[in-house]
Amino acid sequence: MVHGASQHSDIFSAQINSFQQDYRLLLIDLPGHGRSASMSGPYGLEEYAASVLTAMNDAGVEKTHFWGTHTGAGVGLLLASRYVKRFHSLVLEGAVVPDVGAPSIANNLGRAKATARECGVAMARKEWFEKAEWFAVMRDNPKHCRAEEHWQMIEQFSGAPWLDSSIAKSVAPILDQAAVMPIPVLLMNGQYDLPDFVHMTDQLAAKLPNVQRAVIPDAGGFPLWEFPDLVNERVHRFLGTWRKDTA
Repeated sequence: MVHGASQHSDIFSAQINSFQQDYRLLLIDLPGHGRSASMSGPYGLEEYAASVLTAMNDAGVEKTHFWGTHTGAGVGLLLASRYVKRFHSLVLEGAVVPDVGAPSIANNLGRAKATARECGVAMARKEWFEKAEWFAVMRDNPKHCRAEEHWQMIEQFSGAPWLDSSIAKSVAPILDQAAVMPIPVLLMNGQYDLPDFVHMTDQLAAKLPNVQRAVIPDAGGFPLWEFPDLVNERVHRFLGTWRKDTA
């Protein structure tokens, strides 16, 4: 399980009880986040993918079901495109696809970096949560969608990826590789996800040979956090289908 930018592995807190009876869970904090906050940059998708692969190897994970959200989903897609034999399946929520332009992501990330460098990380965190469109459903439904708990997670973010000036490795196109990935993939978006994320999902769905799609009603950018019961049921069903197919 791999989180997105500014978060850490606690974003899967509502998934742990639902899945730990049937699966061994490995929750990974990306460099610059959570328990990996002290890891130095660059902080690009290639570097994140390398750190996740190292964590899998260190934990003795030879083959896995991978669940990622946003940046974490992009990491899973990148790794599976190169090491497909190490993956049973992918669950990708709001996947970041580097081949596909996403102006809203670039704009929000650029604003966060500028604010962090000019006004400090604390101000950048506040602006990030209050203005980034992918948190809109949380902001509009604070009690049901655990907005305060999510903000507390963002408050713990080191901000190192926003302050780092080193150059991350460029990422080779993924979509053409996705076209030959035989493993089952569940692509997930909220009903009110940003158009850029839906567009990236559309591009992936058109390429992947073994794909299912799920749109979570009333959810926004992070369905697994906003409506975990609906998401958990859908993922259990997806993984149950995989088990039947491989029995």
